[in-house]
Amino acid sequence: MTDTVPRLRSDSSHQRLALAAALLGFFVVTLDALVVSVALPSISRDLGGGITGLQWVVDSYTLMFATLLLASGALADRVGADRAFAAGIALFVAASVACGLAPTLEVLILGRFIQGAGAAILMPASLALVRHAYVDPRHRARAIAIWAMGGAVASAAGPLAGGLATLASWRLIFVINVPVGVLALLLLMRVLGSPRRKVPFDLAGQVAAIVAMAALTYGLIEGGAAGFAAPQVVAALALAVAAILAFLVTESRAADPMVSLDRLRSRSVAIPAAVGFAFMVGFYGVVFLLSLYFQQDRGLTPLETGLAFLPMSVLVAVLNPPAARLAERIGAWAPVTSGLLLMAAGLSGLLLATPAAPTWVLAVLLIPVGLGGPLAMPAATAHILDSVPAHLAGPASGVLNTSRQLGGAIAIAAFGALLSHSPSFVDGLHTSLILGALVLVAAAIATLKLWTPAAPVRDSIDVIDHGHRTTVPAPDLQLEVA
Repeated sequence: MTDTVPRLRSDSSHQRLALAAALLGFFVVTLDALVVSVALPSISRDLGGGITGLQWVVDSYTLMFATLLLASGALADRVGADRAFAAGIALFVAASVACGLAPTLEVLILGRFIQGAGAAILMPASLALVRHAYVDPRHRARAIAIWAMGGAVASAAGPLAGGLATLASWRLIFVINVPVGVLALLLLMRVLGSPRRKVPFDLAGQVAAIVAMAALTYGLIEGGAAGFAAPQVVAALALAVAAILAFLVTESRAADPMVSLDRLRSRSVAIPAAVGFAFMVGFYGVVFLLSLYFQQDRGLTPLETGLAFLPMSVLVAVLNPPAARLAERIGAWAPVTSGLLLMAAGLSGLLLATPAAPTWVLAVLLIPVGLGGPLAMPAATAHILDSVPAHLAGPASGVLNTSRQLGGAIAIAAFGALLSHSPSFVDGLHTSLILGALVLVAAAIATLKLWTPAAPVRDSIDVIDHGHRTTVPAPDLQLEVA
């Protein structure tokens, strides 16, 4: 195996194949987080379920994605990025077929859970493929930028692709994953093996994380349907609190924790994670809310709904690369703060629009969301990776990506509960938009703490012992923790 890794890294054709496979994997994972939103009313008409059922269709995917994402990086290290990628995309494609053929809402939700598990395995493995294929830092940076464009294009294409596919049948939004997944596997077969190494697995932390997130999501979703005083809802929320406490205790005592609590105390990690959470509340949440509003209250077709999101979506895809370069030139936090405030302004504009406002007006009011997201997220991602030693870049990015998925899952659960408990859909929509804007503003205020540059974190430090200077790797606690 050691002979194959240098060949992979020095052969440009293998580099391109690895990058192409990784990009396709990242594309379908991101696409499926959004494409289903536009199809929700059609799914409800065919399979029933109401708001609660539709929340589970969305959140079952995001829930498994979020809770398994931190530990799946260790799996890619243990078995090799190529094997983990193959397993993840095979599971994702098989689950997509099951979703496309689902005869009942329960089967569809189960398929979405499995899809989320496949996505969690696939996501870090796809990035690891790129990291292993490109040794030169400059070439690797360009390759990662191309890989990231797969997610940006998927985010932009999601609503419109969902609208187009649903014209024929909502089942097509899952079937389109099959050829993309098969192509990625065929490309992967021509990529030489990835290195493997033994890494610890935090089983107790993973179980506690799954229980906490599942119980919290169940409590919020079922609270919207049965009321938050219902015994099963109270029990679920109590279980969520207990599991969160168990997770914190486990991670504080584990020799090799899934999430270092010291890392979370660092504002250079915690604040970008909060930015990722708020971004998903604003972006993912508004797509969920307006997809239902456009079709259920305004009578738009799925295609018309996808077109209403098009101005926002195009900006997301087009602005990501220049936004990243802007952050390099002027620093991270001006773009992050302004981006979050732009998104909050977009949600506030939607709130102020009257129910009689033309759909094109609402599409224009979504433009600040499309402007703000690309300003905030690339800069926040770059900051979190630049603020930790190189050997902690993977875990730190795992924290960021997990916080993003948690933001999406909790937004769907909370917004759906507000829709269910409001006198009308528009009242629930307005309350949800207010909540989303407040979350974005709170995250923007938190970013102000990072406008003052923190002391740089180095990959190594000098230790002087009895007059002798020795350079050693920087310990984990070198993270800036003010």
